[in-house]
Amino acid sequence: MSLRLLPRLIPRRSCSLVACYNGPATRSLSLTAPTRFLHTSFRPQNSHTSLTNILASDTPLAVQIASVTEEGILLEDGLLLPAACILLDGKVFLWDVPDKTTQWGREHLAMFEVVVPRPEILILGTGAELVHPPPSFRSYLTDLGIQVDVMSTRNACSTFNLLAEEGRRVAAALAPIIPRRWQKSLIR
Repeated sequence: MSLRLLPRLIPRRSCSLVACYNGPATRSLSLTAPTRFLHTSFRPQNSHTSLTNILASDTPLAVQIASVTEEGILLEDGLLLPAACILLDGKVFLWDVPDKTTQWGREHLAMFEVVVPRPEILILGTGAELVHPPPSFRSYLTDLGIQVDVMSTRNACSTFNLLAEEGRRVAAALAPIIPRRWQKSLIR
C-alpha cells in the first residue's frame, strides 16, 4: 500500500487529531483538530505547535537524590549538600539542627506548621546509623498529621526517591553521614 491510497482510506473530513495526507502536491502530513470540543472551559492555544500533557500533575517535580557519601548528599542536578537539609515540594531547605538527634526539638520542625499542603510522610534520616529522636519530636509531627519514618540517611534517601516517584506527598529531613553544621556568614 502506498501513501497515494491513504486519502481514499481516510478522507480529510473524518480526521480528528490524526495525521492526514494532504496529497501529492504538498507531500506533507498535517494534524487536524476537531471542530467540536467536549469541555466548555477549553481554550485553544495560540500556537499550533503547543501541546498539553493531560496526564501531568500540577505538583512540582520532586528533588531526586543521586547518592549519599561522607562528603554529603548529592542531588541528581549535581548539587552537593554537605550538612543537614529538608526536601519538600521540589525544594531544598537548609536545616540547622544540633549534631546529636537527642537534642532535636519542636523548634527544628516549625516550618511544617505553615506548609500547605502538609506532607503525608516525613522521612527522617538520622545520619550513618538509626538513632531515634526524642518522643516529643515524633508526637509533635503526629499532632500535625504527618507520619514519621525514622531510618539511617542512606535508607531515608532511597525511600524518599521511591515515594517521590510514586507521586506521594513526601518530605525528607536528612542529617549528613558525618555530622556537620552549615557555616553561618553575615549577609550584607
